[in-house]
Amino acid sequence: MQISAAWRLIARVFLPFAAGYYLSYLFRTINALISGHLISDTGLGTADLGLLTSVYFLVFAAAQIPIGILLDRFGPRRVQSALLLVAAAGAGLFAMSTGLPSLLISRAMIGLGVAAALTAGLKSIVLWFPRERVALLNGYMIMLGSFGAVTATTPTEYLLAWIGWRQLFEILAAVTGATAVLIYIVVPERVITPSIGSIPATLSSVFGDRRFWRIAPLSATCVGSAWSLQGLWAVPWLADVERLGREGLVGQLFIMSIVLCGGAWLFGTTVHFIRRRGVGAETILAVVAMFFIAAELALILRAPLPSILPWSVVAIVGTATVVSFAVTADYFPPELAGRANGAVNVLHFGWAFLAQYGTGLILEQWSTNDGHRAILAYQVAFGVNVALQIGALVWFALPSSLRSFTGWMGSIAFFAPVSVAEAVEPVVPYEQAIVLIPMDGDAEW
Repeated sequence: MQISAAWRLIARVFLPFAAGYYLSYLFRTINALISGHLISDTGLGTADLGLLTSVYFLVFAAAQIPIGILLDRFGPRRVQSALLLVAAAGAGLFAMSTGLPSLLISRAMIGLGVAAALTAGLKSIVLWFPRERVALLNGYMIMLGSFGAVTATTPTEYLLAWIGWRQLFEILAAVTGATAVLIYIVVPERVITPSIGSIPATLSSVFGDRRFWRIAPLSATCVGSAWSLQGLWAVPWLADVERLGREGLVGQLFIMSIVLCGGAWLFGTTVHFIRRRGVGAETILAVVAMFFIAAELALILRAPLPSILPWSVVAIVGTATVVSFAVTADYFPPELAGRANGAVNVLHFGWAFLAQYGTGLILEQWSTNDGHRAILAYQVAFGVNVALQIGALVWFALPSSLRSFTGWMGSIAFFAPVSVAEAVEPVVPYEQAIVLIPMDGDAEW
């Protein structure tokens, strides 16, 4: 690829989708900062707040499979621009909402509207850039998008000092709508022609692959829990357990967000280089899971460490999607990229919903004392997550013979017919044998 053509692709393909993912991350994490305002203005309880924040993940997860199919069928440009208009409408409605029902509806609209933000960006990378650059560019995509989490800390805190949270969401609605128009106008189309003998572009090809079911539970329980913690429950922990004031709390969230961005770059770069040495991305995922479990245990057991250290590990794990998507890029060809990434995201966001809402339900079993909940409440809630992550890690480490039935799990769960050959034999990693046809002459291969 010539340098000038590469920079045109960065400007016309990579950056517009990165902007969409930035907004997705901002919407995902902003409730942690405005939770106090929501409680005081609308009278929400702890469980209500958990449900309101986590409904984003529920809708996001439910939309991943249909969106994956739409991305493979219509391309990321049209799907992303249309859905971002839904997110803009949801943000506008959120700004006007006064009670839990309308807040839930608008939050669900936001979740649906940004549900394609990451997978559309990853699909565009697979379509437009060489395969050996996919993991690196995925890391940069998630790194840039993660600046949305940075924006949802100190910058938003300063902004809230000038305007209310309702005016903030009005601004977000306008910016989201403008990004939708930008993507539709600027991003070119791309046609992909599958190679002869490639596997059919069906969901059964993804859910019938035993390798997928090896890494998916581990990735979901770790990444989903990290999103749940940073997106909401880090704030009550820091206030109730660490007894931080508002300034210290926002400062720690800001540090976590900066670490989050660095983690995306670190994972993308690491996967890019270790692949050249024949090391699989699955190994990185297992190591990340062990560090994550250790960090959570340090919080639960109140290890004599500065709390920013384990919370920084939690933040970094939120970007381990770079590793997960690198694994699926190895498992499946580009014509299945939308479905494969969507399948992984179903589990990521589905688990984030369960972890976020479930944590709220557990915490509410303890009453507050002087406005603070007991440490034991958080230890129990976080401990349940850790136990399930350890189970997923054990599952990952089991011999393949003990996981042989999982090829049938996808077909049963998603009512997709899977042939015996698909269920028993994993899909062979593809070779780069497809034809990418530029529509406007911008790219040279």
